[in-house]
Amino acid sequence: MQCFFIQFKCDLGQAYKVAAALAELEIASEIYSTSGEYDLLAKFYLDEGVDIGHFVNEKVHPVPGIERTLTIQTFKAF
Repeated sequence: MQCFFIQFKCDLGQAYKVAAALAELEIASEIYSTSGEYDLLAKFYLDEGVDIGHFVNEKVHPVPGIERTLTIQTFKAF
């Protein structure tokens, strides 16, 4: 499995709706509200060989209320 995180900057007042929509899709293993530049942080797992870019474009970006995202790919857990 490949693990990666996405930080979400949401349209004003939409963070809880975006989090609920992501939870309803059941594509993220964990979703957190955060402070700072981004409003949400979500953890994702995909099978090896699945293209992260296509997954983000096809499954994540269509969620209403997302202004922008930052995808963080991980390499090794310690």
